[in-house]
Amino acid sequence: MNLQQLLSELQSLDAKNPGAWPLWARIAAVVLLSIAILVAGFVAFIKPQLDDLDQEQAKEQTLREDFVKKQEKVAALDAYKAQLEEMRKSFGSMLRQLPSKTEVASLLNDISQTRIASNLEEELFKPQAEVPKDFYAEIPNQITVLGTYHQLGTFVSGIAALPRIVTIDDVEIRLANGKAGDKSSPNLLRMQAYAKTYRYLDDDEIGAQKSNKPGAAGKAGGAK
Repeated sequence: MNLQQLLSELQSLDAKNPGAWPLWARIAAVVLLSIAILVAGFVAFIKPQLDDLDQEQAKEQTLREDFVKKQEKVAALDAYKAQLEEMRKSFGSMLRQLPSKTEVASLLNDISQTRIASNLEEELFKPQAEVPKDFYAEIPNQITVLGTYHQLGTFVSGIAALPRIVTIDDVEIRLANGKAGDKSSPNLLRMQAYAKTYRYLDDDEIGAQKSNKPGAAGKAGGAK
């Protein structure tokens, strides 16, 4: 049977009486109908489920990644706790280096004794007003001293070696222009600086400082 005969027979088939079709036509019709039913069933039922499956698999992957990240955080929690404890100890150690209010006078005396031990001549030692910070107060002391380069170096090293925290800021060193006296020398230098000491604030001072901050009164009034 050639193609022309096949087309002729297909045109002669009575769609209202498939029982009269030849065997091959009935088999072909059943196969085509089965394929159509399978495709329709796939599109209507299986494909949506496959799409849902893909979405659930994507969610599963996301959840797995979140689980791994959280597991890593939990595993590192002990290390974080150890670091936090070390930071607390370091902070406590630094805080102990800040003198209390009653120890400031002794610390200022230590600075003067360091200057004397360095064989420096003092022209000025003037404590300034305290500058309150969050939990400590900064106490700048304006100083002017005379001496050689090595004496100034000895003084700064001695300040750094004090058990309490003292910093030397705003340093300005110039020639002393051959000051008269026993210390007169072409190498004599004048150093002007601020020796800053620090002390920690007690609980009452911290509370008073917070109450004096702008907006504290408004918050207190709104809380009534």
